Amino acid sequence: MATLTYVYADSTVVLGPLATLPEPHTYDLCAEHVERFTAPRGWEIVRLAIPQPVARVDKDDVYALADALNQAERRDADTADRLSPRRSRERLGGDDAPPPAKPGLHLVPDEN
Repeated sequence: MATLTYVYADSTVVLGPLATLPEPHTYDLCAEHVERFTAPRGWEIVRLAIPQPVARVDKDDVYALADALNQAERRDADTADRLSPRRSRERLGGDDAPPPAKPGLHLVPDEN
């Protein structure tokens, strides 16, 4: 968005940052019209630096992201619980069952 000001004495149009106070003979334009603006024949256009607006984040998007992260965390916790050695021992026959062997490892009985 920008404010357009005509300087009739100099046959100049100035496009600059939005004015903070209302002024006569100024017009606020949206970004699309700023880009397409042409001056009357024989007039000069002065384009001042216009700060880019900061993108606003919709709070619904933030809540949706937080919800998705919470669901993923719950799924990871459920998976970790199902794959834990304790849960595996319970499925094999109780807490006193030996932990499952890792691939490539062999359990050696204790000779005490």
